[in-house]
Amino acid sequence: MTFPVLQDKVAIITGAAMGMGEATAKLFAEAGAKVVVADYNEELGKKVTDEINTAGGTAHFVRVDISKSDQVKAMVDETVKVFGRLDCAVNNAAITPDQGFSADFDEDYWDRLMAVDLKGTALCQKYELQQFMAQGEGGAIVNISSVSGFRPQPGTPAYVAAKHAVWGLTKTAAMEYGPHQIRVNCVAPGAVDTPMLRGALEQFGLDPVTYAPQLSLLNRFAQPREIAQGTMWLCSDAASYVTGTVLHVDAGYATGR
Repeated sequence: MTFPVLQDKVAIITGAAMGMGEATAKLFAEAGAKVVVADYNEELGKKVTDEINTAGGTAHFVRVDISKSDQVKAMVDETVKVFGRLDCAVNNAAITPDQGFSADFDEDYWDRLMAVDLKGTALCQKYELQQFMAQGEGGAIVNISSVSGFRPQPGTPAYVAAKHAVWGLTKTAAMEYGPHQIRVNCVAPGAVDTPMLRGALEQFGLDPVTYAPQLSLLNRFAQPREIAQGTMWLCSDAASYVTGTVLHVDAGYATGR
């Protein structure tokens, strides 16, 4: 059961065309939010938007490449134009982890991953903070890191570095903007059953069924909605005294075995 904990709040969800982003956008809409479905994939993004609106929610699609500053600013501007304000944001968009050890990583893919997973998250946070400051009424941001940013996996140096840096980005913004009642937190998901994870497992030649227990004390992958539940709580007023923290939704994987 979903309660209207985000009733009439306006939320941006990046990477909302599939996987965790899609689940987050739909859950936020169920919780009463007006949702901006932001993604580079126009076809799938509009499909998610239509599904939310058909189900009785309120959603608007914005096509955005979060690695481009002008497009990110336009995303926030369009949100305000359509819905009148911004109350919370989930910076979720990311690309598939790299493959290769630190001594021979692919420099081109490193640059692309950093442009999206780190710089893109920073750009989203930048313009969201500016909008919150202009409104003068606070706000909430959740940046999506990864359990890999806290317990690294070998063979993904760019992804680990970017997701570790997202945590630093989050803490810095929380310190800077707490006095303005702007809360900035981080969610570090574990292994989530998404197209991105399935693609990464296929890339590394790993079987999902046998590999899941190695990444989870519960011996299974998370469902995207389970991550979205934690994100929704951090954006809601129920978390009104929570900022500068990371919520591990990883079935205990970060604790080690």
